[in-house]
Amino acid sequence: MKRPDGVDRPKDYISREGHARLAAELDSLLRVERPRVCNNVTLAAAEGDRSENAEYIYGKKRLRQIDKRLEFLDRRLDALEVVERPRDTGKVVFLAWVELRDEEDATVKVYRLVGADETDAKAGFISWKSPVGRALLGRRIDDEVCVQTPGGEKVYTILGIYAEPP
Repeated sequence: MKRPDGVDRPKDYISREGHARLAAELDSLLRVERPRVCNNVTLAAAEGDRSENAEYIYGKKRLRQIDKRLEFLDRRLDALEVVERPRDTGKVVFLAWVELRDEEDATVKVYRLVGADETDAKAGFISWKSPVGRALLGRRIDDEVCVQTPGGEKVYTILGIYAEPP
């Protein structure tokens, strides 16, 4: 894929569920939110002096926000490649669940490698482009993975790789 300046941009990936969430947001903004705000702006404009009409000013500002988000979502959805859930869990791949043991304090963590648009630290969804995600890709069970973090080097051992949440 090429950027507007002609430079190649690497493909970005997303799960089918993540793509559906972004598409649903786009649809909701386009079919529900934007028409509602347009109607409110029209009603506020009919009240007269627009320069001191808070409803009108806020409505126009909200319309600009919605339009920017719609433009972003439209471009983003076109740029993303949907990847299906992995079947083979012999090695860490995009969308795999990975069970890790932190060698420093022996805690066990579970992460899922997802696209940048789906990251959620609380749910354990980390980007495949993050330092931990990049270090895990292609690794197998019992491999040790060293990751450089702001707090220093972390060493993890891969305990399991799953196609479904463990």
